[in-house]
Amino acid sequence: MPLVTTGELVTRAAAENSAVAAFNIITLEHVEAVIAGAESVSSPVVLQVSENAVKFRYGSLLPLARAALAAAERAAVPVALHLDHVQSDDLLRQAPGAGFSSVMYDAARLPYAENLAATRAAADWAHSQGLWIEAELGRVGGKNGDPALDAHAPGARTDPAEARAFVAGSGVDALAVAIGSSHAMTTRTATLDHALLERLAEALDVPLVLHGSSGVPDGQLAAVAAGGITKVNVGTALNIAMTGAIRAFLVAHPEAVDSRAYLSVGREAMVRTVADLIRVLG
Repeated sequence: MPLVTTGELVTRAAAENSAVAAFNIITLEHVEAVIAGAESVSSPVVLQVSENAVKFRYGSLLPLARAALAAAERAAVPVALHLDHVQSDDLLRQAPGAGFSSVMYDAARLPYAENLAATRAAADWAHSQGLWIEAELGRVGGKNGDPALDAHAPGARTDPAEARAFVAGSGVDALAVAIGSSHAMTTRTATLDHALLERLAEALDVPLVLHGSSGVPDGQLAAVAAGGITKVNVGTALNIAMTGAIRAFLVAHPEAVDSRAYLSVGREAMVRTVADLIRVLG
């Protein structure tokens, strides 16, 4: 199936009062598992490559991107490619040529004025290349000399008025908001602020994105998908599934040396996780 754009999938999800699932990929097994899981429930999906994943692959974007592109074009469901948490302008500029339709530009580490200026410049360039662009805003810092608070720091929350000003000033197409989730959670114990999400949805006219979704229980994920979140990012949940399955296999088969034996077990565990999470999101 021809590659689709992230913007198309998010727009469709918003119209259906649901959320599109976006999974971070690191290996070819991740790519195959995400597509197989999405196909098993007949759902579109977004494949995401983060800047950290690029660093892991010796700093080279193209090998993983081309593998993802080839797999996406063979998929039986619509698939989009998204470049995630980009801080490097050099990496940002590689996105169009590598097959990505969208990018999440992350300048949240900067004081608010610098964050806004950097994101505005990134958005202007991205739009000139036909890219859909997402940004992230936690609690704006930089006031009275205070540093910006990372969107996933404990207690970080996105203020609706600040978010409205940031979206207007930056020109981004979507905003990831801080409502209680956190990156790299290995337990599903996050408690989301649903009242704040309602206020954010009322204040903003761009799609809202939830990062750090691996730590959010199913019921809360379903609620935010119906309550204004239109893109849900998942990464750690796949790694938990893959690592757990491989660990169990190697304990049970200490003589195993063929990587295909344990990687296939890990891949199938990720397939099940992908399908389960997509079902939750509707």
